[in-house]
Amino acid sequence: QVQPVETGGGSVQAGGSLNLTCTVTGFANCITWFRQTPGKGREGVASRYPTGGYASYADSVKGRFTVSQGDSRNTVYLQMNDLRPEDTAMYYCAAAQLSWVRCSGRRKEEQYSWGQGTQVTVSS
Repeated sequence: QVQPVETGGGSVQAGGSLNLTCTVTGFANCITWFRQTPGKGREGVASRYPTGGYASYADSVKGRFTVSQGDSRNTVYLQMNDLRPEDTAMYYCAAAQLSWVRCSGRRKEEQYSWGQGTQVTVSS
């Protein structure tokens, strides 16, 4: 049973930073951060493929967010810098066993196991 758990959300002013942590129990070789706001679909913002250390990012966060792996392959961080009000959302960690091609696509339709989410609020 694969189960991700997110920690580290909170409130910050525009231009600030937050670091989210995802800890996964069970085996997964694709860990992706998604976000969702009311009335909008779930957007895949960054994915990490521990084997090979690959990462992919949505254009909306490229250059501001960094997804990295902890000492354990089951711990993945999302460092968010230069936060903007439009980054306000519920952030979810999702884990799956996928090829890198599919993992890098960050599609919510893949067979992910989902965490409960953590709220990130950015005020202007």
